[in-house]
Amino acid sequence: MRFTATDGTVLDGELAVPAGARAGMVVCHPHPHYGGSMHTPVVEALFEGLPAHGVAVLRFDFRGVGASGGTHDGGDAERLDAATAVSRLATEVDGPIVLAGWSFGADVALSTGPARIAGWFAVAPPLRFAVSPRSADPRPALLVAGGRDPVAPPDHIRAATADWTATSVVELPTADHLFLAERAQLVELAQTAIRSGCE
Repeated sequence: MRFTATDGTVLDGELAVPAGARAGMVVCHPHPHYGGSMHTPVVEALFEGLPAHGVAVLRFDFRGVGASGGTHDGGDAERLDAATAVSRLATEVDGPIVLAGWSFGADVALSTGPARIAGWFAVAPPLRFAVSPRSADPRPALLVAGGRDPVAPPDHIRAATADWTATSVVELPTADHLFLAERAQLVELAQTAIRSGCE
């Protein structure tokens, strides 16, 4: 599927909408300079696992990645991409929408706060650029940290978000930055984030 950001950039994505979808999730991918795209493992896990639980999922490639137009912008214009994806999913889902991401995509998600979303689900956010608007937002955020992740260590995530409003950090002790053995757990935690956004 294709959809167009407000600056005219055409983005490429995939949409899964189960019958009677009760909620939705937009999933943002990791940094493209390190192989990130909508076909990376954590994004795949959420895209493939959530529809069976009544959740519509939209995954997409940021600008400059895959078949999407434009050029990579280091996280700035990517916020517009994420917000546009939320608007696109909102045409398919009446229920709550959670904005999610993994690694770089988690940082982009946390720094993007369109009114339509009910909350955030962030897997291994490095928290390397300003996400301060999220810090005081009353909408819930669930952050997942891998106990063996050198890129986004649990202690760093907890310290960086200690004063954030409505924010929970869950540590998966055996996970590294790739979460290859924790895919099922991530799908379960994503459902927790969606339920929190429904409250």
